[in-house]
Amino acid sequence: MTVQIDKPSVRPPGLRPVRRPGRLAVGGLLLAGAAWVVHGVWEVRLALAGEPASGPPDQGDGVHRPLTALENSYHLVTAFGGGAVLLCALFFVSWLWRLRDNARALSGRRPRYGGVWVYLGWIFPVVNLWVPRGIVVDALEATAPGRRRPVSVDVWWGLWLVGMLSGVGIVYRDSTDEIIARAYSGVWPLLASDVAVVAAAVAGVFAVRAVTRVQDERMRAVAGDPER
Repeated sequence: MTVQIDKPSVRPPGLRPVRRPGRLAVGGLLLAGAAWVVHGVWEVRLALAGEPASGPPDQGDGVHRPLTALENSYHLVTAFGGGAVLLCALFFVSWLWRLRDNARALSGRRPRYGGVWVYLGWIFPVVNLWVPRGIVVDALEATAPGRRRPVSVDVWWGLWLVGMLSGVGIVYRDSTDEIIARAYSGVWPLLASDVAVVAAAVAGVFAVRAVTRVQDERMRAVAGDPER
């Protein structure tokens, strides 16, 4: 009687598990999305309450009146949202870095974008319109050449750009007091931007999961361990 002993799978050098960073990135996206839902709820509350008779918080010429309780709570909500976005960014960039490194090990070719762009690609003007998405797409193509790109990747990026370029989303130019004044004078543009940010977070969850799954499957195939 011949007993067949399975050889243990060996992960090729340079490959590291991607599922855990993917789960953390998903958690960060859900947290940021939830924070922006709260953001929108508070803006609706401000709009329904109406602007106080004393006018907007920023009176101009460096003069700021005392905040109402609702306005003060909006500052707290904004601070919480900023913290949630920062945590999301840390998790997402960590996942993106792991994705990129694994793609390089699997394909044997240099990534299209240098490592510095994993960070700077989000903040440099103009290039931040395409570099982060480009890093994801490049890693996906290197991981599984010829495989169709998940639709969620393009949906996520399109919604992210809407939220970023609207001027009142995750990246905005106005101060919190100026956003409060906008909520009093016309809340709908703010809410539209909030919806785009929340939708981008949801689409990002699907994108991260889909891309992570593709790379994890390829890694298991290379390691000869389909059940891992």
